[in-house]
Amino acid sequence: MPDEFQTDDSPESTSRSTWGAISLEPCSATSALTEDLALAQLKDRGLSSDIVEQISGNVPLMKSRKVRVALASHPHAPRRIALRLIRELYTFDLMRFSLLPAVAADLKRVAEELLVSRLASISLGERISLARRSSALVAGATLLDGESRVWRTALENPRLSESAIVKALLRPNTGAPFVETVSHHAKWSLRQEIRMALLRSAHTPLARVLDFARHLPPSQLRDVLRASRLPEKIKAYLRRHVQLRSQSSLKRQANRSQTRGPKPEV
Repeated sequence: MPDEFQTDDSPESTSRSTWGAISLEPCSATSALTEDLALAQLKDRGLSSDIVEQISGNVPLMKSRKVRVALASHPHAPRRIALRLIRELYTFDLMRFSLLPAVAADLKRVAEELLVSRLASISLGERISLARRSSALVAGATLLDGESRVWRTALENPRLSESAIVKALLRPNTGAPFVETVSHHAKWSLRQEIRMALLRSAHTPLARVLDFARHLPPSQLRDVLRASRLPEKIKAYLRRHVQLRSQSSLKRQANRSQTRGPKPEV
């Protein structure tokens, strides 16, 4: 697990034998726990739900952000406790939680939706950090940010999905700077689905429109133009271009047929 997602900063020498000196069978035993001991015990994925719940009832321990993340992400944490803890996590603890590989998919989704709901109320710096490091769903949401530094950062997030960019491009209120940036992006402008979305946008630069159109099959280009918001003059030009390509293709097929000549009789 990467260092940034570790929930235990204690040395490796903190072992289960250390924990073994403390029994959790009586509920009152959790009062003897320190943060390091609790984190060491929560690393045990086989820890029972009863013990996890006992730890969650230790008020001093629950002041630790690391303990809260470790508890919420434990596979045997009762769901009601995990959901409560997730909603109480700070923004970047919530982001780290959503990226932990062992977390259940439904809990990750809750965390991601909470992060998206917070985007409107957090600072620019926090939004940029989320755009850079968060999950695909959250990074996709930051593409809609009004500040260009946020969505430019999101475009470089390795977790960002092609579908999120297509969705952002097809929104009626997506601005020209975003469309132009994507149309020139070294990675995303090469993707077929994104090119088709760009051909539907009114803000795609003409040079990029012509370049993308040349690389689409005529039938596919016709379908794209039906739903395109490009200026009518450009769409008319592209339709003529499609027609000429189709005619040229038919002529080549006819010439090849004539060159072969009739089949010899047997």
